[in-house]
Amino acid sequence: MKITEYIKNNTIYLDGGMGTVLQAKGLPAGELPERWNLSFPDRIKAIHRAYFDAGCNVVNTNTFGANSLKFSYSELEEIISSAIRIARRAAEESEGIQKKWVALDIGPTGRMLRPLGDLDFEDAVEIFAATVRLGVKYGADLVFIETFNDSLETKAALLAAKESCDLPVFVSNAYGEDGKLMTGADPVSMVAMLEGMGADAIGVNCSMGPDALLPVVKEYLKYSSLPVIMKPNAGLPKSQQGRTVYDLSYNEFARSVAEAVSLGVKAVGGCCGTTPMHLFAMINAVEQIDPIGIEKKNHTLCSSYTHAVEFSDSPVLIGERINPTGKPRFKEALRQRDIQYILNEAIAEEQSGAHILDVNLGLPEIDEGKLLPSVIYELQAVTDLPLQIDTSDATAMEAALRCYNGKAVINSVNGKRESMDAIFPLVKKYGGITVCLTLDEGGIPVRAEDRVEIAKKIIAEAEKYGIDKKDLIFDPLAMAVSADKNAPAQTLRAVKMITEELGCHTVLGISNVSFGLPSRDVINAAFFTEALSNGLSAAIMNPFSVEMMKAYHAFRALRGLDEGCAGYISFAESISESEKAVSQVAADPDGTGLQRAIFKGLKQQAESITKELLKEKDPLQIVNTEIIPTLNRVGEEFEAKRIYLPGLLMSAEAAKAAFEIIKCAIPKEKNDGKGRVVIATVKGDIHDIGKNIVKLILENYGYAVTDLGKSVSPKEIVSAAIRENADIVGLSALMTTTVPAMEETVRLLHREHPECKIMVGGAVLTEEYAKRIGADAYAKDAMEAVKQAEKLLKCKQI
Repeated sequence: MKITEYIKNNTIYLDGGMGTVLQAKGLPAGELPERWNLSFPDRIKAIHRAYFDAGCNVVNTNTFGANSLKFSYSELEEIISSAIRIARRAAEESEGIQKKWVALDIGPTGRMLRPLGDLDFEDAVEIFAATVRLGVKYGADLVFIETFNDSLETKAALLAAKESCDLPVFVSNAYGEDGKLMTGADPVSMVAMLEGMGADAIGVNCSMGPDALLPVVKEYLKYSSLPVIMKPNAGLPKSQQGRTVYDLSYNEFARSVAEAVSLGVKAVGGCCGTTPMHLFAMINAVEQIDPIGIEKKNHTLCSSYTHAVEFSDSPVLIGERINPTGKPRFKEALRQRDIQYILNEAIAEEQSGAHILDVNLGLPEIDEGKLLPSVIYELQAVTDLPLQIDTSDATAMEAALRCYNGKAVINSVNGKRESMDAIFPLVKKYGGITVCLTLDEGGIPVRAEDRVEIAKKIIAEAEKYGIDKKDLIFDPLAMAVSADKNAPAQTLRAVKMITEELGCHTVLGISNVSFGLPSRDVINAAFFTEALSNGLSAAIMNPFSVEMMKAYHAFRALRGLDEGCAGYISFAESISESEKAVSQVAADPDGTGLQRAIFKGLKQQAESITKELLKEKDPLQIVNTEIIPTLNRVGEEFEAKRIYLPGLLMSAEAAKAAFEIIKCAIPKEKNDGKGRVVIATVKGDIHDIGKNIVKLILENYGYAVTDLGKSVSPKEIVSAAIRENADIVGLSALMTTTVPAMEETVRLLHREHPECKIMVGGAVLTEEYAKRIGADAYAKDAMEAVKQAEKLLKCKQI
């Protein structure tokens, strides 16, 4: 029986930790665990068998870090083939009578994807695909993608699996204490993207203990129509006699996981710190609970890399300004490849209250297939709003959907056979909410009833592809009242019928109704209100229009969608100021100012503005009055969770661009930095995402940073610290198996270079753990590293 069938009516028992168990079996600090498949196959088999003997259904192969970045292809093949063979033998030798499956385990690459890092999306897809193809070749039963903390890398891995095999694919992400991935995604946005792309089960693993992960799990259960996975750590890590241990007992772990199963979780196991005994206790506790069926949810969600937007009771505003139709300045920007103009338009729409941004680059002389994905890529670097990809070119649509970080709105499909044949396969592969136009080979019907019939035809065709009607939003097409006085009434009837009779959401391009008339905003706002009253879910509209925003806020207040009328009151109290601000934004979307350019991550603008400022201001004055205050503001927003890692990094890149201009204007003797920092990822750990972020932020604050790279031995780190006369050494570790290497490095630094301060960080560390291994400071993220660096330098000076 396939695991996807079995999980419908049963609870699946996944295995527990591998790295921490290998440490207990003698894995040296810094040695790659995957190589033990070749050197100590019996030890690996004993671990797998112990999990099967405990009652587990699924064992993950010892291939978490098995990819072409670490190993040559021949060694990779040898490792994966051995790993699957070992797990299969363990299943056969185990006397347990439960159903058993062998999962190809895939972990993250340890590198960050562009634009935040240097790994190209398609390169990441191929790295994962190579591993998946070998897993299929040697007989894995399913693919298990786990511990990913970046939504885009998760998408690359899932896309690679779907394109390389027809095995079931489970996907599990690692969330932080704030309930978000490292790059900002919340649980609902991950549910939207992963369900849309066709994962077979989704959920959470690692990060924290079961109680701390429960709020994230509840969000999955609320929104997901797929089986939900939970594989928590055995509590928090501690250091005892040079080993990493975790603080939850077997029974405490079991009780907490059982609570999650009673809420509807379908697949449970353990991650760091868990052992076969934890799993044995867990299975005994969970077996007392009757499995809960998988409930289909009907949430209509699109998402960005941080959050989802739901089409529900409250109207959704889709900004229409990134579109050349009727906009000569925008057309010129497209012809000149002036991406900065487009980015500023997006920022202005976001500030004006849009929930989603429509992106249309359709000009006859433009190669949409090349430009559209490039613009999508740039837009997602400066705004976290979901995007509506608006093109009639299916090739351009696929190129944009492939690189889009989230679940996009797809604009559009219609009732023509060629349109549905072109678009629905893309929706099925990449996921998305599809805008469906109620027209077909016969054009746009006059009567509302005929438009509804086209909607029914589209629903039936989508169903053949496995696309649920919850992911279809119908556009009954607003027509100009100046051309046909009855057209708006028929559109409004169609909105009402599709909403009430078909149970589907609707969207309209509002401004179409007023073509050919003066004072168009007046007509648009009145039609918008009428459409909302007939059940309209979303409007493609101009968020700079004060009349439209008045209609929106008034409708929400009158329909009881605005708690305490707070949104309306805020809007009304500042309406005159809003009108002024909105008109200024519309008139001057480019904006001005170095602080704005840095805050919004506009690198090219930061460079050009800095060059102009240097004509009037002293270089250090620009640093102290423009750059550092903005970085501090960004840091405060980051710590308050109002912006996330991508925003932090793009701001840092813009600041760096400004600094590069300024450096040339500063006399060399003044350009030595606040202090000298040596940073490295410890031996055996190839994950350098966190380290690279810390380097960038520290440099922006004026520190001279020497980056030693990843998997650096304790002796190399100490030698570099002495050679550079470092004030601070920063150490990073993201794997439990490499924490001992960090502890060894700390001891050696204290002995060989005692005047140097030591700062540590990484996903597997806590402040308490850092103190126990002798570090002077612990930094949970890059902004905290800046604060700790300042404190350490003050202490050193005292």
